[in-house]
Amino acid sequence: MQSATLLHAANFSTLLLCMVLKFPQIFALMRAKSSAGVSFNSLLLELLGYIVFVTYQMYYDYPPPTYLEYPILIAQDAILLLLILHYNGSLKQSLLYTLLVVGGWRLLTLEKWIIDSAMSLCTFISAASKCAQLQCMWKSKDAGQVSALSWAMATCTCIARIYTTTATTGDMQVLVRFAVMTLLNMWVLLTVLYYQRQRSSSSKKED
Repeated sequence: MQSATLLHAANFSTLLLCMVLKFPQIFALMRAKSSAGVSFNSLLLELLGYIVFVTYQMYYDYPPPTYLEYPILIAQDAILLLLILHYNGSLKQSLLYTLLVVGGWRLLTLEKWIIDSAMSLCTFISAASKCAQLQCMWKSKDAGQVSALSWAMATCTCIARIYTTTATTGDMQVLVRFAVMTLLNMWVLLTVLYYQRQRSSSSKKED
């Protein structure tokens, strides 16, 4: 009974966090009217990873509470991508990206081996998205408009999903993915905080 309550609490808190996970990042871009520091490639890879993951879970009829947040995250990533394209003056390209994503999503469910193969690559795709964000910050030596709060919440949700996956399906591919994502999300978060602290120190010295 206690474990069932804990599982329900973990699922509910994860869903609640994910409903607003990207909001701090969205508001940061809108406030600055700039996408500086936020990697477009990182978000695009993250979106692809989310699509593969949720499609895999639905294909094998996994319990909806274990993946219910992903459609919400997909929508929020789509908004962020549109904002980046808008602030970069490339909004016309959004139609092409939309067609590619929708076509790829449809392709995933044509054959069982396709979704299985895509899921085996999902961890690498998602890991690559975090590495792309890290590379973007290392290159500019600045966190720009990257939201530390969004990355902190992403870390928390991945930790919660390690528990919920262990308690429900026990799928090793999914567990490995969440473990890797937890570590990489923490790495991005620490990098953002480091550069934000550096920027704050530089501003104080100038004053």
